[in-house]
Amino acid sequence: MKKAKKNAVKHLDIATTAIHSGRHQTLERENSLPMFLTSSFTYNSAQQASDVFAGEEGGNLYSRFTNPTVTAFEERIAALEGGQKAIAMASGMAAISSVFLGLLQAGDHMVLSRSVFGSTINVANNILAKLDIDVTQVTLRDLPSWREAIRPETKLFFVETPSNPTLEMVDLEALAQLAKNHGILVVVDNVFCTPYLQKPLELGADIVVHSATKYIDGQGRVLGGVIVGQEELLVEQIFPILRNAGPTLSPFNAWVLYKGLETLPLRMERHCENAMEVAIFLNRHAKLTGKVNYPGLTSHPQHALATRQMKAYGGLVCVDMGNKKNAYNFIDRLQLATITANLGDVKTLVTHPASTTHAKLSEKARKAAGITPGLVRFSIGLESAKDICDDLAQALE
Repeated sequence: MKKAKKNAVKHLDIATTAIHSGRHQTLERENSLPMFLTSSFTYNSAQQASDVFAGEEGGNLYSRFTNPTVTAFEERIAALEGGQKAIAMASGMAAISSVFLGLLQAGDHMVLSRSVFGSTINVANNILAKLDIDVTQVTLRDLPSWREAIRPETKLFFVETPSNPTLEMVDLEALAQLAKNHGILVVVDNVFCTPYLQKPLELGADIVVHSATKYIDGQGRVLGGVIVGQEELLVEQIFPILRNAGPTLSPFNAWVLYKGLETLPLRMERHCENAMEVAIFLNRHAKLTGKVNYPGLTSHPQHALATRQMKAYGGLVCVDMGNKKNAYNFIDRLQLATITANLGDVKTLVTHPASTTHAKLSEKARKAAGITPGLVRFSIGLESAKDICDDLAQALE
């Protein structure tokens, strides 16, 4: 498979990059990326096979770690994030776990934000601990706490910003500078923003990870994960995990994610517009006494940081209903929103984090992360904003 003719225009807009990067074409001259649904690849001679496996000649080896459809997706997301290379994997957690296993070893120390996806915390507490890798959890936005947590053996900072589900943020440039001063790598889970809203690598991060299952797909169809960063770092320390342990992204899923990226800018704009309307509506609703949490509201304590660090404010809106009973009643009365723990879908989704995404955490850990019993998380979809607000209104009534 050969690459399509490159566009001569330099510095393409992200919307154009999302459509034209990672383009490949076979001798059939197709206009849409083909799916290579094959486990292995053939060679013209035994010598060619030997040369390819030795790295002396380019070519695909085995779809567990080299596949043309997967490679095309990797090239497209790397172009969007501004990274040298990407490694795609079977899920977001496969990507995060592979980063941990690739960059850390026994005796190392990692500083982890308290405000991250529940499974990320579970991997850190239950799996890395077995490998003698120590983890310290700190408050995401509190830079002094990151500084105080640094030890001589600290190798990694890991953050989600905005965080799941509290929508808390950290100043990425300041955190990256702190890490650089101590020889520490910074890994950012960019799942809520996507490269359309935020580019952590440009702000000083070393690696970006995504659950491509979310906004990159955008329609809740397939699982996928991806890691983006410096080529040498990814090839030498993380790619061996994929090659030997096999958390492989299927070619079909890679094709779906590749195509999903083509509409990412349009979708993210609509998600953000709708989320802002919903946040304003909830914030003004007379019968809602709980706090509405959205970075686009001036009442958000880090609104200024979000404005500086992000292109827009994202598609997630949270509201605290006071207690679990109120939260459940509110969720159950919704007619348009779908109850599911996923996010980034064209449909508006709603979940109760304390009993779903973060249910495996202790009550103490949830409290430390700001996940209250009454917290409700919305992933605002692409429906009419008026219809979403009307559904919220009837549920509140």
